Amino acid sequence: MNITQSILEALESLNANKLRSGLTILGIIIGVGAVIAMLAVGRGAEETITGSISGIGTNLLFVFSGGSEEVRNPRPLTLADARAMADLLAAPHVEAVAPTIQGSVEASYGGEKIQTSVTGATPEYLSMRNYELLEGEFFTQYDNAGQSSVVLIGPEVADELFGRRDGIVGETIRINGQPFRIIGVLASKGGGTFGSEDNVIIMPLETARLRVIRRSDPNRVGLILVEVVDSESIGQATEEISQILRTRHRTEVGADDFTIFSQQDFISLAATITGVLTIFLGGIAGISLLVGGIGIMNIMLVSVTERTREIGLRKALGARKRDILIQFLTESSLLSLLGGVVGIGLGWLIGFIVGQIAARSGTPFTPAIGIDAVLLATIFSTAIGLFFGIYPASRAANLEPVEALRYE
Repeated sequence: MNITQSILEALESLNANKLRSGLTILGIIIGVGAVIAMLAVGRGAEETITGSISGIGTNLLFVFSGGSEEVRNPRPLTLADARAMADLLAAPHVEAVAPTIQGSVEASYGGEKIQTSVTGATPEYLSMRNYELLEGEFFTQYDNAGQSSVVLIGPEVADELFGRRDGIVGETIRINGQPFRIIGVLASKGGGTFGSEDNVIIMPLETARLRVIRRSDPNRVGLILVEVVDSESIGQATEEISQILRTRHRTEVGADDFTIFSQQDFISLAATITGVLTIFLGGIAGISLLVGGIGIMNIMLVSVTERTREIGLRKALGARKRDILIQFLTESSLLSLLGGVVGIGLGWLIGFIVGQIAARSGTPFTPAIGIDAVLLATIFSTAIGLFFGIYPASRAANLEPVEALRYE
């Protein structure tokens, strides 16, 4: 018996029990669809998160206060630390340095009030973070040095306070009761690694630290962004900054009271987390595919019982054990393959719906269905059909012709 004849006979057998075959295929459809959808969601989440981190800027290092758990009473980062990092003699691989401070404030305009975050930064911060404007202009070094009462607002802040994103430049809002003039509206960046990047107000660093975000030590900063001359110099710049801070903070190697992260560190961490999440989701979805395989075994065992006399007659007419084995394996494989093909469409549909729901909820997110996921699900579903069809096929092939013919 050739393969073509086996397939035709398998289709004829499955067509004779349409409802039963359809319900069996449904289990595989749901399993394959769930696996593809979950892998697409996991991959989409990874691409969204890593893309968001990459969109922060290029060749950046993030310097935080605080080191390992063994380090007690770490010294905070200060403006003097930032100035030391910008010294070309001490750190020749550093292009620019941008110290920042952050806090939560109440912003109001007319009768509208919102709680939002404020970032005090130098003009270099804006270029490092690749900010763009819908209208207006960025603040300058003169605004920073003069503690000017000027701000840049994110699009969400504009929506909440003004109900629009244009024609806002020149308006005055109050931040913690103090008047500030809007000089620019930032273009949307969407959800970022550390929360929404659209619900933010950015003002000159000197204005923020001396007038808005008051601390016991006004020279203390929360984060220092460092732009490296090129991506190949990340390692050298990290070592230069570490040496500067060790000298200034009087710490020994291995007892650093600061932490330096690169974009690649964040991307690798995010990829690891989302990778584990994807595997977990795929594993959970794979259980439904396993259940579908058990359904195939069950239906094939029923088919063997129903067709016992047919098997005996075919053996009596000269059918070999291999022919019977191939016939039943072909049927089980066709069940799983058909379910896999339809399941691919179901997985794509689920991914599309998830993406639409995410977009409408204000969280741009696109599940990514890769060809590898489609091939994996298809091959795995066919393998499931073969695996769970082996026992019923073997049982049918091992029936004795005389006993099979006598079966009622």
